[in-house]
Amino acid sequence: MPPPPSPPSPPPPSPQTFNNGINNDHFEPAVAVSSSKARQEKRRVKAKRALKTFAVVVGTNLALTMAIILLFGSGKRYNARPKPLWLPPLWLVHAVSLGSSFFLGLASWLVWAEGGFGAQSDALPLYVAATSLGIVWDPLVLVMGATWVGLAFCLVHLGTLVACKREFGKVNPLAGEIVGPCVVWVGFLAIMTFSLAIS
Repeated sequence: MPPPPSPPSPPPPSPQTFNNGINNDHFEPAVAVSSSKARQEKRRVKAKRALKTFAVVVGTNLALTMAIILLFGSGKRYNARPKPLWLPPLWLVHAVSLGSSFFLGLASWLVWAEGGFGAQSDALPLYVAATSLGIVWDPLVLVMGATWVGLAFCLVHLGTLVACKREFGKVNPLAGEIVGPCVVWVGFLAIMTFSLAIS
């Protein structure tokens, strides 16, 4: 008598089924949606942090420059002393100074975004030095009338900005280019201060 036939083997599990028999048709889209939402949330948090840092850095630069202008930017001594006709009015000097502060703050933010203010970089000390040197012209020249001392500070400021431009450019070429107008302005300010000193 022939042996009874063996029962048919079960079909292999579908590729969309886990070993425990749970169907994967609806699980994979849920995982993909969750992962996409997590990435979007991460990007949103990073963008929000970057905007806050931009506002703090640029706003601090502008607020500091504006405070110095309001406290020490009186044009009485500047307008009263003899000077060449080509020298700009004081309001224009202050307006360009604010623009230079904005550009320096923007460049520093770009460097920060690239992680360029690390311990091994000279970018941060140069930025702090350039910002500090940029606020001494009004008190020295407009209030104290110390044009030769102001000229010396302008030259140091100019050299600091040139070094800042080089260091920023190593981290982000655009940041280095943005510092360029600041270099041009401080160079002009040095010429202007020299003209005031010899007039």
